[in-house]
Amino acid sequence: MKAKTLIGMLLFLIIAMPADAQRIKDIANVQGVRNNQLIGYGMVVGLPGTGEKTRYTEQTFKTMLKNFGINLPESFRPKVKNVAVVAVHADMPPFIKPGQTLDVTVSSLGEAKSLRGGTLLQTFLKGVDGNVYAIAQGSLVVSGFSAEGLDGSKVIQNTPTVGRIPNGGIIERAVVSPFSSGDFLTFNLRRADFSTAKAMADAINDLLGAGMARPLDASSIQVSAPRDVSQRVSFLSVLENIQVEPASEAAKVIVNSRTGTIVVGQNVQLFPAAVTHGGLTVTIAEATQVSQPNPLAGGETVVTSESTIDVAEDSRRMFMFDPGTTLDELVRAVNLVGAAPSDVLAILEALKMAGALHGELIII
Repeated sequence: MKAKTLIGMLLFLIIAMPADAQRIKDIANVQGVRNNQLIGYGMVVGLPGTGEKTRYTEQTFKTMLKNFGINLPESFRPKVKNVAVVAVHADMPPFIKPGQTLDVTVSSLGEAKSLRGGTLLQTFLKGVDGNVYAIAQGSLVVSGFSAEGLDGSKVIQNTPTVGRIPNGGIIERAVVSPFSSGDFLTFNLRRADFSTAKAMADAINDLLGAGMARPLDASSIQVSAPRDVSQRVSFLSVLENIQVEPASEAAKVIVNSRTGTIVVGQNVQLFPAAVTHGGLTVTIAEATQVSQPNPLAGGETVVTSESTIDVAEDSRRMFMFDPGTTLDELVRAVNLVGAAPSDVLAILEALKMAGALHGELIII
């Protein structure tokens, strides 16, 4: 059977899959097809007096002039306020080729007040292996600004010390990708799960034939692939559109202790338990009184203190959770109690400690 006919039949079968499933491209990545981070050290010039004057700025400035054949005495300290040393970084997409461009981000490293109006001079961007993969240069686009008065008052909006250069980086070296080598393609699940890995391998085998896909672990599925690069691209275009129904997530309760955000997973259940929530308010009031004795008694006038203690208890109902209580009953019961996020956290922790919470409690 010709490859084009096979691919057409597979695409038809994929479209006919249930709509509640997800495509492989949405739940997994191809191993080796990834971004690569680049970073460089450079200088921004042309600033309107918002630059910096530091020792490493002077050293960078002298080194730049030396590269152009201008040698300055070691004792000479240039007074420049229109330059700033910066860090330049970018993400290099997979399969990008020499001559193509990418966006770069420029961030001040020193005491520069703003990079607005500056121009980045030619900067080498290196990868983790130390090789130069791109060269960046161009005028910065800075969204923030700052203004300072003579009395020291200052107004800053957004971040004036960070800017971008759209298409400011030019690729000089391509990254060798393992995509076109070997007899296999490996998919890595974005969320490791043994059930999802098996379901994905079964879905591929149902369409391509038994033994084509093998789950290696909870996150990796290995698939036999053609060696010819053009056929491999067409083959992968079919694989990434196969519909897979991911396994249900484990029962989890996620709590953000800083913001009070609580997310309860759909599989969270409660074992038989009783929960009560109440508030106890203690108010202590101090009053000052003057004691004036009878003049004939010969006593003295003194100042006395009188304390009033008021205890008020906010009574609440007690809720009983039956076996297998679901998320809906749990949320409804907590809302009826009228608990604040911090109180809900205390209730969940108590339920977990009592062994009545069926799910993992994660506090971030």
